[in-house]
Amino acid sequence: MPRIAVTPCKRPEDYDAAVRQAGGDPWVPAISVDDPTAAIRQVEGLLLTGGDDIDPAFFGEPAHPAYEPAEPGRDAFELALVREALAAELPLFAICRGLQVLNVAAGGTLIQDIPTEPGRFETHSLGPSTRLAHLVAVAPGSRLAALLGARAADGHCGVNSRHHQAIRALGRGLAVTATAPDGIVEGVELPAHRFCVGVQWHPESFFRTGEFEELFRGFVEACRR
Repeated sequence: MPRIAVTPCKRPEDYDAAVRQAGGDPWVPAISVDDPTAAIRQVEGLLLTGGDDIDPAFFGEPAHPAYEPAEPGRDAFELALVREALAAELPLFAICRGLQVLNVAAGGTLIQDIPTEPGRFETHSLGPSTRLAHLVAVAPGSRLAALLGARAADGHCGVNSRHHQAIRALGRGLAVTATAPDGIVEGVELPAHRFCVGVQWHPESFFRTGEFEELFRGFVEACRR
């Protein structure tokens, strides 16, 4: 059973359950205790969880009035974990905020607040957590498309939506694999890496009903290999 580092967040239960159902052994490193380099050496994979906003200073911008800071120390800790995991060719699965952390770690930037962003963008904070709020277009031939399989057989997939930030400038080496109808990036992957997939939605919210279990099973299988 591969041991998987799951980044600490305010609501860890669904991530823990989704990883266990897929055959992984979740372990949560402590921000103020564990060294990122040592933490990555102890695991076979890294799961980046959702949460509040990344400090925009990490991508060279002042904070928007809607900025909601994450737990103290979390941003720097997770950015370091991502860089260590990529350097070690460790499988990485990034969810919601996690996708944004991955993008910033790769040198990208973020839309800090979709509702106040100039342009024709839809609202992307649509509860409840298990409601399929909108479709995403999935890039054919991508790893994400392969993982979703029949769920995205027509090139589209219904997802939930709970975020007010999104990718603006794409990080180095990343490829967009899913977009919302308004153009917001909903999925990325690092083609040069053996498994590095990020989604903007929350697949862990469906662990009871299994809508996105194939994402977690694919990730855990990559960790097992």
